[in-house]
Amino acid sequence: MKGSDTGRSTGLRLLATKAERELEDASALEILRWAADTFGARFCVTSSMEDAVVAHLASRARPGVDVVFLDTGYHFPETIGTRDAVEAVMDVNVITLTPRQSVAEQDAEYGPRLHDRDPDLCCKLRKVQPLEEGLTGYDAWATGLRRDDSPSRANTPVVGWDEKRRKVKVSPIARWTRADVDAYVTEHGVLTNPLLMDGYASVGCAPCTRRVLEGEDARAGRWAGRAKTECGLHE
Repeated sequence: MKGSDTGRSTGLRLLATKAERELEDASALEILRWAADTFGARFCVTSSMEDAVVAHLASRARPGVDVVFLDTGYHFPETIGTRDAVEAVMDVNVITLTPRQSVAEQDAEYGPRLHDRDPDLCCKLRKVQPLEEGLTGYDAWATGLRRDDSPSRANTPVVGWDEKRRKVKVSPIARWTRADVDAYVTEHGVLTNPLLMDGYASVGCAPCTRRVLEGEDARAGRWAGRAKTECGLHE
């Protein structure tokens, strides 16, 4: 069985490498159609519900596509509301993942406000582990990563290999700018998180997210004052 799994991973990795070259200049919709045609039901979209752009694009490529959302227990009410609205009005199947422990159970084991004392561990428990478990049934997953989000994302491929999870990772809007996102939202009336209109450029868990200041990049409001720039999902 292990040899079979290794062979499958090798095949998926080669597929990702080939697609990275061939789809670099393709449109976001073409990239998602490739993913949907290639992986079928073993393909999903992940969404933080900052906006529903990739979910909307994916629904055009594969109506009823699975959209995976991580409910960390620390989200802004606006984020949960965006998830509920996406589920109600879009042709997608929203799947909500939750951590093994509730916030209260985590507080009991690790102490209150773990996110202040050890944000990496908090992210691991409430984001990374649930996603790894939730992606078990998929061969490929799509993200909303963009190269202009921050310097750490500048080399994001439109299709790549997720070595940690042994899956194909699709970032169909990697080449888009903020202006491209805004134009798509306007053209298609796509749902967005209300916090984006209230000074937040990137929306994560409430305790670790603030409004951005003029001139800051979109990720500056996440874990402000710390060297941390990613939650671990994309590392």
